[in-house]
Amino acid sequence: MSTEKYQHTSSKQIESIDINEPSSAVLGVATGEDRYLIPMAEVNEVIPIPKLAHVPLTQSWFLGLANVRGNLYGITDLGVYLGGDPMSFNLKSRILLVSSGNKVYSGFIVNSMLGIRNLAEFTPMKSAKKKLPQGITAQYKDTEGRVWKELSLFELLHEEKFFQVARK
Repeated sequence: MSTEKYQHTSSKQIESIDINEPSSAVLGVATGEDRYLIPMAEVNEVIPIPKLAHVPLTQSWFLGLANVRGNLYGITDLGVYLGGDPMSFNLKSRILLVSSGNKVYSGFIVNSMLGIRNLAEFTPMKSAKKKLPQGITAQYKDTEGRVWKELSLFELLHEEKFFQVARK
């Protein structure tokens, strides 16, 4: 293919992108047996688990503070926060760093990363009559029949529960 033809094809592809259409790229993660799809726009960075400063008398899901390049992040065990059992972390475990516009610096620990996925790969599940839990925006099935939950970390950051870190 000539350079001119390549440039012409590339410019046509760029012109066809609808900037108002939401991205279908999501980050697949696992906590325990649950699989989640998180919008890429909500995750600033994925890092290995650094040394955490424990904070006494806090909720079981709040694991402490991490200093990441001079910024203090409150670190949450995502699985426990969403109602799961505490899990031990390993070399596959990662922290998803999130900072919203209101300067809340948070990190969510997940047991493993399952890669960048395209929502087009999944089949939407009909929501049952019951309301989905806070933060869960949709549910999907993959080609192997496994259930994935689309999770908005930004919604979790706006929950009152998220700011009630002190143990009662």
